Amino acid sequence: MDKQNRVYQVGISGSYGGLNLGDEAILQGIVTQLRDSLPVEITVFSRDPADTLRRHDVEHAIPVRRLGRNDILPYIRNLDLLIIGGGGILFDAEARIYLREAVLAQEVGVPFVIYAVGVGPLEHSSVREIVRSTLDKAALITVREQGARHLLEDIGVQRTIEVTSDPALLLEPEPLPPGALKQEGLEGRRRRVALSVREPGVAAPDLSSHAYHALLASAADYMVDRLEAEVVFVPMERRMHDLQQAHAVVSQMLLAQKATVLKGEYSAGQLLSLLGQFDLAVGMRLHFLLFAALQNVPFVALPYAPKVSGFLEQLGVAMPPPLGQVNAGRLIAHIDHAWDHRRRLQQQLIERLPVMQEAARATNRMVVELLGATVPAGD
Repeated sequence: MDKQNRVYQVGISGSYGGLNLGDEAILQGIVTQLRDSLPVEITVFSRDPADTLRRHDVEHAIPVRRLGRNDILPYIRNLDLLIIGGGGILFDAEARIYLREAVLAQEVGVPFVIYAVGVGPLEHSSVREIVRSTLDKAALITVREQGARHLLEDIGVQRTIEVTSDPALLLEPEPLPPGALKQEGLEGRRRRVALSVREPGVAAPDLSSHAYHALLASAADYMVDRLEAEVVFVPMERRMHDLQQAHAVVSQMLLAQKATVLKGEYSAGQLLSLLGQFDLAVGMRLHFLLFAALQNVPFVALPYAPKVSGFLEQLGVAMPPPLGQVNAGRLIAHIDHAWDHRRRLQQQLIERLPVMQEAARATNRMVVELLGATVPAGD
């Protein structure tokens, strides 16, 4: 079969399976670009294959966390290319897990790419070594921020590392379910602020729940009082701990009657549409901030990890000190400043986002080139 008529077999492995809407936005961005560029048959290595098949336009989904290496190998052996990423998957606690399929691909001679990933923390020498040795065998490495490239270079990766951007930046809004705005209490012209929290865990090992619950409760009370706003907590991981974390913050608010937690379950594109209903966003999770930026909603970030700082640097957006170093007074002052200068922030988003979105397309063009095809004119 000639290249023009060939259907390419592509695998994608990352943090997929419906746990986090940010990760699902990443997968949607990768899949959409591939389908727009090439005839492809896509296999996703997923934690929840049924969820992946329901959400995404892919042919196959494999229960990656339930299968051993010998069970996975036949799926990898039949691929033309394996994509590892995107997302912040290369960190101490889980880098070995996410790189397993890359190691297996290398064993059976299937090329693999590292696709727009975030990196770090990488403090453990054994993890740094597995990341270095695996990535040196990659056909292509792209990362989504400069800090990730610097860290990979620091641990000794010799392959060329390209800085692109997060494929979730290419997400498009989707229609909301009928009655969603009414169900969430978002009808009318009231001023609204969206908030995002996350749980302490392997991706945020230095996060203290007690401290940031109190911090966010004080900030939420201030926004209710100063901005005359209602605050709505937006869980990006409904199946995990975001809901508990949100309710824990509400329980510490003095003006809790003006706070709600988002009730419905939405696709990434629907949540993107929903965030367009807000006047301000304040939060921790990277893709919550990214969704707000895509909807031109001014936001204040609570940096807890380099991936958040890296995103803000790309946008040229000011940020408060890291979460563990900011008190309520400093955070409230930052929120006040962002609100007073929200038009200027919106203009920054309008100017910077197209540049980042073009960078987000760059990894796909490199992947297509690897597969021996050309991106269609006008892509």
